[in-house]
Amino acid sequence: MIPATAPAPSARRLLLQRRIRWIVAATITYNVLEAVIALAAGRAASSSALIGFGLDSIVEVLSAAAVAWQFAAPDPHRREKIALKVIAISFFGLAAFVTVDALRSLLGGAAPDHSPVGITLAAVSVAIMPVLSWVERRTGRELGSASAIADSKQTLICSYLSGAVLLGLVANSLLGWAWADAVAALVIAVFALREGLEAWRGDACKQPVSALVGESEGGGSCC
Repeated sequence: MIPATAPAPSARRLLLQRRIRWIVAATITYNVLEAVIALAAGRAASSSALIGFGLDSIVEVLSAAAVAWQFAAPDPHRREKIALKVIAISFFGLAAFVTVDALRSLLGGAAPDHSPVGITLAAVSVAIMPVLSWVERRTGRELGSASAIADSKQTLICSYLSGAVLLGLVANSLLGWAWADAVAALVIAVFALREGLEAWRGDACKQPVSALVGESEGGGSCC
């Protein structure tokens, strides 16, 4: 008896999968550049916030790479659970990096020097990262992909961290408040931990809105 083969994916689903691949490629490229610049600027200014920002970019690359690996397969849905675990671990890593860096700053770390490069980089990230997050989340919801949605949340949290770093650097430069970004970063770490737990459980999207979900082509389950 010849086993039945799954129906070919719809044209819309293939389009959405290609879009996800482009989004994660853009995210990886930007975060690699961001990490290099942030780490160099952080070292030059002795800024633990910028160094932590650069490490966060590396974590974001890991998360996006997991989604890229998933959607490189002919049937991305089969790799969904593994990708979600990798994304969850990247969330936990992000929370750990941010917490350690923030506590070190609050408990007597040296005040960083003024960093125009760091301020500019954080401002650019605040503008770019929410857009990437929104496009990926919208596409992931239509496609019914929990991993894409989880990665979009990772990107959004990174944009929040960018905003915290920006406020901290500006406050330190203008007012001498070296502690400002550390406090904001601790709040973001809590959200990162929560999102990591959701991704680990496969709860990144509980109610997919795509009409594609539930199709018989085998890739429509959100989780």
